[in-house]
Amino acid sequence: MLPKHSIPLPREFYNRPTLTVAKDLLGKVLNTQMTSGILQTKIVDVEAYVGPKDKACHASKGRTQRTEIMFGQAGFTYVYLIYGMYHCLNIVTEREDYPAAILIRGLEVLGEPHPGALPTRIDGPGRVCRFLEVNRTHNGLDATVGTTLWVEDHGLAVSRKHIQALPRIGVDYAGVWAKKLWRFCLPTPASPKTRRIRTT
Repeated sequence: MLPKHSIPLPREFYNRPTLTVAKDLLGKVLNTQMTSGILQTKIVDVEAYVGPKDKACHASKGRTQRTEIMFGQAGFTYVYLIYGMYHCLNIVTEREDYPAAILIRGLEVLGEPHPGALPTRIDGPGRVCRFLEVNRTHNGLDATVGTTLWVEDHGLAVSRKHIQALPRIGVDYAGVWAKKLWRFCLPTPASPKTRRIRTT
């Protein structure tokens, strides 16, 4: 059963151009069902991977058992393992048979236990998944139904002028595709009180 007033983003939200969805995800709230309850985090850093021609995209090597989920409906999760130890959480975008997805790279934790404390920021896709306890069992989940893992709009407005567009990380092998400014993030709060979680 969904928490009261919980409304997952619909499939139509994800079934749009990936770069648009990536920017629109910033400021949205990611809900994750943990053993202790539902953890809410704000999405602050993402990367877009757009279609079979994008050499940084897993689907550029064709339709495989690993990438099959990317060719399906938008709004499903794509979770994979890198370096044999770090999981990465993505959400599939665009129409069926066009493989595209958005990697969740950074989060800020909402609902700090101490009033007035600044949100904790988790940087890096491996750290995100470790913090959220996301692994391969979360691959192929429908994020539009509000079970286990889903995204909501809590009205946390993000101005486009505050969004930073940067090259994606760790894709130097992709040639000209590595230069695409397809990483979108919100700036880290400047206060020295901001706590960061680094768990790799």
